[in-house]
Amino acid sequence: MKKEKLLRIFIDSEDKYNGELLWKYILKSVKERGLAGATVIKAAAGIGSHSEIHTISVLALSFNLPLIIEIIDEEKKIEDFISFIDTFLEEGLVTVQDVEVKIYRHR
Repeated sequence: MKKEKLLRIFIDSEDKYNGELLWKYILKSVKERGLAGATVIKAAAGIGSHSEIHTISVLALSFNLPLIIEIIDEEKKIEDFISFIDTFLEEGLVTVQDVEVKIYRHR
């Protein structure tokens, strides 16, 4: 068992940074900075900081849905990454919690 940190970044799917989708920019940054990995989860619905309901609608031309980016790594790497995203994240929520990694396998 290894104790690590779980970083969650809550943003909208259409958020951008320098003309690029923010979630793509964050994933590229995860890779460039050598973090263990990241998963982007698209929510079916949510209420954001502006109290607007974002949901999948057949009539919607755009699906601006909530996203959660999850990253698990050692505390130092997570804290450094938080400092990095703090320089460009205009809207969103960032949380960190302890997590115990029970099994981690890769080739």
